[in-house]
Amino acid sequence: MTSPENPFEASASALGYLYQLRVALQRCVELSRGGIEWSVAIEATDDVQALIGSHTELTQLKKRADNVRLTDLSSDLWKTIRVWSHAVTEGHIDLAETSLYLITTAELPDGSAGFLLQPKASGHRDEQAAEALIVQARQSSKSTTLAKAFEAFDALGAQRRAELISRVEVIGDAPGMDSIREDLLGYASLAVERRYAESFLQRLEGWFFERASVQMSFPGSDPVTGAEFDELFNDLRNQIGEHNLPIDADIAALTAAAPAAADAADKVFVHQLRLIDVGAERIGYAVRDWVRAFTQRSRWANENLLRAGEIGAYERRLVEEWQSRFAEMREDLGDEATEEEMKREAKLIYRWVDREARLRIRTGCEEVFVVKGSYQMLADELQVGWHPDFSARLAALLEPAGAADGRA
Repeated sequence: MTSPENPFEASASALGYLYQLRVALQRCVELSRGGIEWSVAIEATDDVQALIGSHTELTQLKKRADNVRLTDLSSDLWKTIRVWSHAVTEGHIDLAETSLYLITTAELPDGSAGFLLQPKASGHRDEQAAEALIVQARQSSKSTTLAKAFEAFDALGAQRRAELISRVEVIGDAPGMDSIREDLLGYASLAVERRYAESFLQRLEGWFFERASVQMSFPGSDPVTGAEFDELFNDLRNQIGEHNLPIDADIAALTAAAPAAADAADKVFVHQLRLIDVGAERIGYAVRDWVRAFTQRSRWANENLLRAGEIGAYERRLVEEWQSRFAEMREDLGDEATEEEMKREAKLIYRWVDREARLRIRTGCEEVFVVKGSYQMLADELQVGWHPDFSARLAALLEPAGAADGRA
């Protein structure tokens, strides 16, 4: 529970969680460039754990406010040392096969231990000097808050302590969440056209965040693997482009019980189906397809994934596919057909929509609910219908009360 003294505690925690996920996703993207023989886990041995072949990367993440400095007695530094010291003492990690990273948004003061443990490329790395500063800070401090961290560090002994520090790399002034996302967006623009990059990244993040949440909720569950990430990445890339449109899993899972279907009982397309005695179960499936198609098409439009006039052109093709069949049905029935005969033939037209009509909005978009649901949307607008006299029948059925006899 958020304390009265710090109303922003929960928000800070949520931001830290989001930062952790973004960093983990960024690492997946980086690793994917070199192949698929890797895995990434969150909240396993460390905040982010990566396994590349036989080599392990353990990363501690510290997101802090601006103008914070990582000094030799910073709690972030010593909490990290405590975690890694315990892991070494208890045999959870093999230092010979492990790299340790402390990534912090804090500043690294010149000459501090963190400053001297930056990657070699920085030109400032000096492991022996950094160890001496850490030992000096430990010996000079009387902090009770850091006592357990000091004890864990002392328990290593001189040799393993030196080995531990040699495996540590500190990265200060690390990019914030917005910068990391900009980096990910740049990578997405290499996978798909730049105009589709945002939609691509939204779906990649959505999948990864959900996957990570499951992993964190069930300790010991499988990490994200390179093969899994590669498959998802390629699938998204194939969905978003000139010849395809993405089908979102949350939309594909919608049912006739979804909130959007609550008022479907009074929809024109439902009246159309009742007019030819379609059963309640099949009407439920029609509502489901309508909900999915309406929601997916709306999302495509909101994300600017559709070309100008594309929906109109698609609906024209659907109507024309229906027109010839509908005209043939009316021609075969003639003017003397009974109601039973009309309903029987109308059900055949609807069966064609339900089982055979598969005209795609784009060549790569094969999802059936797009076609079937779009026909329900057209039926709702009376642009298509099933009963030979659907226009007249529904005009009477849906006419406002009093309109027939001229009353206001």
